[in-house]
Amino acid sequence: MNIIDMNTKKFLVMPLLAFCLISCNESQKDSQIESSKDSTSVVEEKSTTPAIETIDPTQYKTENMENIQQVHDFIKKCGVYYLATDDNGQPRVRPFGTIHIFEGKLYIQTGHKKRTSQQLAQNPKAELCAFDAENNKWIRVSGTMVEDNRVEAKKSMLDEYTSLRRMYDENDDNTAVYFFKDGVAYISSYGIEDIEIRW
Repeated sequence: MNIIDMNTKKFLVMPLLAFCLISCNESQKDSQIESSKDSTSVVEEKSTTPAIETIDPTQYKTENMENIQQVHDFIKKCGVYYLATDDNGQPRVRPFGTIHIFEGKLYIQTGHKKRTSQQLAQNPKAELCAFDAENNKWIRVSGTMVEDNRVEAKKSMLDEYTSLRRMYDENDDNTAVYFFKDGVAYISSYGIEDIEIRW
């Protein structure tokens, strides 16, 4: 009887152990699948970063040249403006002096070796600010900076600012020119409402 009882117990316990092992394995598989899903979702979230927009400069047309001219003339009179870019969440600001109209678009210039260009490659959103001390007014201009790699665009800028030719050339790999896409400007002063200009 003891032998039979022992065999009977083994007969009953072994399937139970097997069931427990199978259940544990299935639970581990489910955990691995969920973990894999979580990892995949993290990768998917990271991959949702908006791609830098590629635009053919010859196809981008500005509707309101008068507005661009007004903004250009204001900045040109100031002489110096300050351009802000994004450096992985940290704003970076530096003085600039180049502002130019070419083929109906408002351009600035820098060098590919500079951090400005590297930051614009990561996030093309930028804003500049200039102050007209004579009239006690200032302007803020924001938009998406689009690089124009054409030699004629670089040449036009350097012909306007000939002193830059000591460091830049339209045929080198360093010269970089950008134009404002979907630009919006605000001219402000104390005690008056902002003047909004779009192009």
